[in-house]
Amino acid sequence: MSDTSRKTLSLKPRPSRSSSEEDQRPKRTGARARQAAIQERAQQARGETPDNAPRQLADARPPRRDRDTNPDNRPYASASDRPRADAQRREGRSENNAHSRRDEQSGQRRPYRQTAERTSERPDTRYRNTGADEQAPARLQHLPRQSRQPRQQHLTEIFPVFAPCPHGLEDALTLELQALGYDGVRAGRAGCHFQADWMGVMRANLYSRLATRILVQVAQADVQTEDDILALARETEWERWFGAEQTLRVDTSAIHSPMRSLQYCNLRAKDGICDRLREREGERPSIDTVRPDARVHLFLDARQATLYLDVSGESLFKRGWRLDKGEAPLRENLAAGLLALSDWTPDAALLDPFCGSGTILIEAAWIALGVPPGIWRPFGFERLRSHDARCWRDLKDDARARIAPRLDVPLVGSDIHPAAIESARANLDRAHLSPDAIRFEVCDARRMQPPAEAGWIVTNPPYGERLGDHEQDLWPQWATQLKQQYGGWQVNIITSDLDLPGQLRLKPRRRHPLHNGALDCRLFQFELVSAGYRDRA
Repeated sequence: MSDTSRKTLSLKPRPSRSSSEEDQRPKRTGARARQAAIQERAQQARGETPDNAPRQLADARPPRRDRDTNPDNRPYASASDRPRADAQRREGRSENNAHSRRDEQSGQRRPYRQTAERTSERPDTRYRNTGADEQAPARLQHLPRQSRQPRQQHLTEIFPVFAPCPHGLEDALTLELQALGYDGVRAGRAGCHFQADWMGVMRANLYSRLATRILVQVAQADVQTEDDILALARETEWERWFGAEQTLRVDTSAIHSPMRSLQYCNLRAKDGICDRLREREGERPSIDTVRPDARVHLFLDARQATLYLDVSGESLFKRGWRLDKGEAPLRENLAAGLLALSDWTPDAALLDPFCGSGTILIEAAWIALGVPPGIWRPFGFERLRSHDARCWRDLKDDARARIAPRLDVPLVGSDIHPAAIESARANLDRAHLSPDAIRFEVCDARRMQPPAEAGWIVTNPPYGERLGDHEQDLWPQWATQLKQQYGGWQVNIITSDLDLPGQLRLKPRRRHPLHNGALDCRLFQFELVSAGYRDRA
């Protein structure tokens, strides 16, 4: 820290909440509140409303004895009899372990003794009652949960998984999943298929920088009509993952499907899930399209229907730090994909002369430090019944222990708009990075000096309506600056303007088709040879 020439990257701890902030938290309105409402309705159906239940219990209690009365509620004959009776009562309470219960028929209290004596004759119970009342019921009755898989079996089961990603990043995502150690990885249309156990499913959510979400396949069958979709959804064991106390959302997508209405297919799948849970648990889940506890995705092709459990929740490109998006936001997983396709390595300098809100550079800083992209965000699988909180906590602790504390290679971003630089610095702070991790400055790209002798430029410059008519001379002037000052640098530009290489008077050595949202784009790669253009200037 004393050497100002060395750039330091540090992760800031999450600020702790004060007691006053804890008191001001809003009341919970999620699954637990709904479960309490269901229990309240059940009590009302039995005539045991929450309002009269305490009153009924209080009325059923026998009258409280006065200190000057004996156990029969009669006055003591003399003051000397009272200590003797009190001693007898204390002795009786000690002998019976201070436990008693109410006789349901007579309304009187009858003592029983309960000992923590382990029994071998009844392996299904841990403790047994002994003494005066051998038939006394247990004070707590635990109902076994049905239709749940054992935790060990759930962790070792292998699931087919599909990870969607932006078009054009399939090969890069394949290499990423193989580097993470997954089996059966193969590229598909706008995503990758692979196999993983449940720990692997959690690891994919935590570590994947390119995937949009993680979908676990739970059912697949040939379908011809919408009723076949209903039957497939009803036959799937949804109670294994979520129940009636949780909210649900169902989404549907299709490729070359003969079904006439995807909306009706979505409704059939939703009805099948709700019918299944109502038959198994007596209640159907509520539908929540904004923040559901469980998400199900139905995918249709020309012959089959596949039901996926969406274990990511919010899209994986939402890392939790980008609130200031700027004028033309670039999604985080696409920014990470640009870095992967450009062959940038964390030991090389990186410059973004049109940085905007700083998405590319912040992603680069997390890659260089080894920060998992999902380390500070929640996931959908944390709300499922099968979630193992201890394994998930251990997985994140191991990931945090591997984060590097500092990086000395310069990461620099510039933009001509001061508001964009302010947004980038705010995002830098929310990404738990120190202020000097990335150097942001207000500067015109045509006058930006290189921060190192060699390095990479990865940028998303303005194009189309963002550029405007008054900036049409930007590309020739910037190209002159690149040729004169950036010899030995690798330039990578994503744009929807396919004529950009001609305006820069540079020949791309490679181009990658990509989609930035709905825009059909290309990632152009140029190599600036050292001193190759300086003599021509």
